[in-house]
Amino acid sequence: MTTTLASAEPLTDDFSVFEELESNVRSYCRKFPAVFHRAKGAELYAADGQVFIDFFCGAGTLNFGHNNDFIKRRLTDYLAEDGLVHGLDMYTSAKRELLTTFTETVLRPRGLRYKAQFCGPTGTDAVEAALKLARKVTGRTGLFAFTGAYHGMSRGSLGVTGSRRARRAGGVSGQDVTFLPYEDGPQGPFDSISLMERLLSDPSSGVDVPAAVIVEPLQMEGGVYPASAEWMRRLRAVTERYGILLIVDEIQAGCGRTGRFFCFEHAGIVPDMVTVSKAIGGYGLPMSLVLFHPDLDVWQPGEHTGTFRGNQLAFVAATAACDLWRQEEFQLGLVAAADRLGQFGRDLAAEHPGIAVRGRGMVLGIDLGAAGGGERAERVQRYAFEHGVVVELCGRHDEVIKILPPLTIDLTLLDRGLGVLRDALVMVDRPGVLS
Repeated sequence: MTTTLASAEPLTDDFSVFEELESNVRSYCRKFPAVFHRAKGAELYAADGQVFIDFFCGAGTLNFGHNNDFIKRRLTDYLAEDGLVHGLDMYTSAKRELLTTFTETVLRPRGLRYKAQFCGPTGTDAVEAALKLARKVTGRTGLFAFTGAYHGMSRGSLGVTGSRRARRAGGVSGQDVTFLPYEDGPQGPFDSISLMERLLSDPSSGVDVPAAVIVEPLQMEGGVYPASAEWMRRLRAVTERYGILLIVDEIQAGCGRTGRFFCFEHAGIVPDMVTVSKAIGGYGLPMSLVLFHPDLDVWQPGEHTGTFRGNQLAFVAATAACDLWRQEEFQLGLVAAADRLGQFGRDLAAEHPGIAVRGRGMVLGIDLGAAGGGERAERVQRYAFEHGVVVELCGRHDEVIKILPPLTIDLTLLDRGLGVLRDALVMVDRPGVLS
């Protein structure tokens, strides 16, 4: 008998099928041991009846919440009309509408003149395409990347990812990538732009001028470290001076997460390339893009392909998500939620002087590096889950609690989830609290 949404009780919390048949590589299910069954807005429903507030949102994929009604209507209407679902890179009405709407709603109001390349279904595909194009445009092979960076799990993306653990699992070495310290990190601030200038200006530095610099304007997996506007502007100036392409990775920090559509907007710069994925799919549907200046479009037809680069349902959902940005109600709700989350962070820092709090817009990192480290952060995460909140960890040693609510979250629900986290920071130090 097929299990349906109406008859999921037999599943309850039985994990045996997953443990027997699914690879050991699975991770999130180990942190959040429940059989999730349905979801709406900022809430996840487990098959055994438990309800959780989602402060994880598919690692930033569900910026507009689960099953957003406005986007869902577009999808169901499209499916009801037998709209094309798979289209490779053929011309389709869904793609035309997305390109037009994205240009009119996102790019043109920001003075951005970009062409779009549809890549494979996930963020690492966009990074791979951007690196490949940068090398093709410049004829150079080297790259600059930053400590703490995370850009994906495929070979080229791992090459510019800082994590030794991730690189070791992929069997990837640094090769032609030069890593520089990010503006801030667990060891404190660092003037990496001056170091970059010194390496580039010294003909005996041993470092050639690279094809590109790839940077996250807000490092998420590295520990929620926002780059300052000044640092980003200095980086842009150096890359322009030496003819280096600037690739900005907006895969997790983009699509409104920081309060503006692109995180780099806070610095007032214009990158040469932008990688976008996760929330750009609108409804949690796979899609990734590379945006770049038309002068950089040196591809020959078929030089970079992918079977699922034409996810028509993602195009429809992304178009609807762009239309949300035109709605005053959405804009006001985003501002209100970001203000509430920011105030929570300031209050928390005042209440717990040993805890560092960082964030921007609708992302907040609670850094327990100096207040119990990764072990305490794991206990907070576990307490939160046991009390109905799903929240992820990040940072070098998983010492940072990363809060990513939907941009559309109801303020009452936001406050309730934040209250659980506030309690967790106190309660986890008491014996016998965790089951």
